[in-house]
Amino acid sequence: MHSTASADAALAASVARSAARILLDIRAAHDPQDQRGLKDAGDAGAQAHIAERLTQSRPGDAVLSEEAKDSPARLSAERVWIVDPLDGTREFSEGRHDWAVHVALWESGRLTDGAVALGGPDVVLDSASVPSPPPRDASAPLRMAVSRSRPPAVAATAAAELGAVLVPMGSAGAKICAVVTGEVDAYVHGGGQFEWDSAAPVAVARAAGLHTSRLDGTPLIYNRADPYLPDLVVCRPELAGELLAVIGRALAGAEEERAS
Repeated sequence: MHSTASADAALAASVARSAARILLDIRAAHDPQDQRGLKDAGDAGAQAHIAERLTQSRPGDAVLSEEAKDSPARLSAERVWIVDPLDGTREFSEGRHDWAVHVALWESGRLTDGAVALGGPDVVLDSASVPSPPPRDASAPLRMAVSRSRPPAVAATAAAELGAVLVPMGSAGAKICAVVTGEVDAYVHGGGQFEWDSAAPVAVARAAGLHTSRLDGTPLIYNRADPYLPDLVVCRPELAGELLAVIGRALAGAEEERAS
């Protein structure tokens, strides 16, 4: 039998780790000046490996992946793996470490397991073994992870009201996992993501006891017909009420400005 959560989490971690190892091999063998080619090679190589591993280990399960054609069959499946073979292709192609491999399992209406390999095979966080973040220093300013390339205005507005420091990072997986490890206190994103961008790190964050939601506080829902899931908040649970209230005011102010 393979239906236990521990077995699925272990598989997610194993697949993410081995895909990350392959990605490092691809990067080492590729011309670093050819960033476009390296992105494509990384996406294709990691996708092929993950697809093979999941087909071998869980042949009856459906898969939703950024790098594979979607199938409506997943909408009636009991178990769906939600995968981003290479989250943060830009960072990967630039030789940075803030990229990730995401492998998550959605089962019977909810995320049940997930694993994220961070910048290679040596650091893998999974939902079965992740600890809660260490206590934060209450005397230090809040730290909020945001996109390196397109930080949302709502995050900047919220950070200004809270006196928080913005910390630019690459992939969504790196930013969410930075909250898990305590490197930052929150991650606020608005402006475009898909289910594969957040499913695995959100599964890990939930297992660590963190708050996860949309910007308006509603739940993050996965395995929908349209996988577009454009915004999210991940933060320490004790910050959620205040942070969501600040975000709500920022969104209302932006809407009033657009309407005027």
